[in-house]
Amino acid sequence: ATESEMGDVDLTGLPEAPVDSEDEEEEEDEDIDRTSDPLLGRDVVRECLEKEPADKTDDDIEQLLEFMHQLPAFANMTMSVRRELCSVMIFEVVEQAGAIILEDGQELDSWYVILNGTVEITYPDGKSESLCMGNSFGITPSLDKQYMNGVVRTKVDDCQFVCIAQQDYWRILNHVEKNTHKVEEEGEIVMVKEHRELDRSGTRKGHIVIKATPERLIMHLIEEHSIVDPTYIEDFLLTYRTFLTSPLEVGNKLLEWFTVDSLRDKVTRVVLLWVNNHFNDFEGDPAMTRFLEEFEKNLEDTKMKGHLRLLNIACAAKAKWRQITLQKPSRDSPLFFSLLGGSDKGFGIFVETVEIGSKAAEAGLKRGDQV
Repeated sequence: ATESEMGDVDLTGLPEAPVDSEDEEEEEDEDIDRTSDPLLGRDVVRECLEKEPADKTDDDIEQLLEFMHQLPAFANMTMSVRRELCSVMIFEVVEQAGAIILEDGQELDSWYVILNGTVEITYPDGKSESLCMGNSFGITPSLDKQYMNGVVRTKVDDCQFVCIAQQDYWRILNHVEKNTHKVEEEGEIVMVKEHRELDRSGTRKGHIVIKATPERLIMHLIEEHSIVDPTYIEDFLLTYRTFLTSPLEVGNKLLEWFTVDSLRDKVTRVVLLWVNNHFNDFEGDPAMTRFLEEFEKNLEDTKMKGHLRLLNIACAAKAKWRQITLQKPSRDSPLFFSLLGGSDKGFGIFVETVEIGSKAAEAGLKRGDQV
């Protein structure tokens, strides 16, 4: 709108806020461009790569992790392995196309990952293979002497690599096994945990679940979570749809565990997080609505008034206006639901019960709805 068009608008009462100058906006745009560049052009990544391993900070390694995880060479590695590799990698640039990187029969001492450009491997039988960004070549994770089979040369200018020394590559990949803890039940592995250190000080370390059976993942909801995995419950509730066919598989186990005194608080925390973060799991599913009603009754029966209040607050915060039309065949036909409240009670009118399978239930009327 032009200034004249806006002239009659009353802006009284609107809060004042600082206005960015054009220079500041340009700087912000530059920052966005710099951080959103998908390739190595990002200055911050290049700066981290050019540092010697001993000079890399935790922030540098986080930047490298963010970049490296998208490359195929690192795709099947765990987070801790990638982290260790990022801490020891060396950055190398070959500026000219046609430069020979490795000769046929040359002793290998490193594992290479291509960050930019293309290389060609020409094998002794005359066959050739091209490798591009994200591909790797060089040694395997072994301390045995290894020799190059074929000639590796650059196909374009400005080929960029990260290199991991043989000793480091072997140490990191072969020590993964000692950092994993496998949980077995009846001779079968049902969960694998990995030991992780989130900083170099060693103060944030512990085990994190990296894979498990669906049943074991559900059980882990009520187990103690390590300092390196504090958001396990939130992560589970966000992703369970990818490996479970129904949320009731989780709900039924939670109701079962609620009967155990020592697990009651943990179960309640899971349900409260579930309702607060993913209320649509309940409001669109009659079976899950019944689960929530049963859980609410359990809180009442066990006199967990504080938790019950939190549940009601969470549900009320997610409430939305809806319009439901119910038609009765006759004036005397039953409603199939009951109401509670009114002026004589001192609070609003709410739906207390809805008969399962009734027209009211099919129309979407739910216990707790305010009329």
